[in-house]
Amino acid sequence: MTFEADSAPPESAQVTVGTDGVAQVFTWEDDARIEVRNLGGEVVIEANAAGLRTLAGHPLTLAKDGVPDGSHLHLEDSNGLADGSVGLVLERSEEEG
Repeated sequence: MTFEADSAPPESAQVTVGTDGVAQVFTWEDDARIEVRNLGGEVVIEANAAGLRTLAGHPLTLAKDGVPDGSHLHLEDSNGLADGSVGLVLERSEEEG
């Protein structure tokens, strides 16, 4: 990502999670807004630009070399998602299915 010479990169918050001795760092941009709604037959993930960049980074973190199978991140309305959102779990699985 590039920034204009007179602008600063977006502010962010980081959370480090350890699984089987492997540290994973998940980053949220300060202005990120992510909402997850269950509409019965489909799930809608609605986010602003910062939220989409934040959400895109989480699976990439789980996909890094050395991250153990079963590593996951829980996102809830009190933890990373907008109020009223249904929970979302991102999980690495090497099973073929």
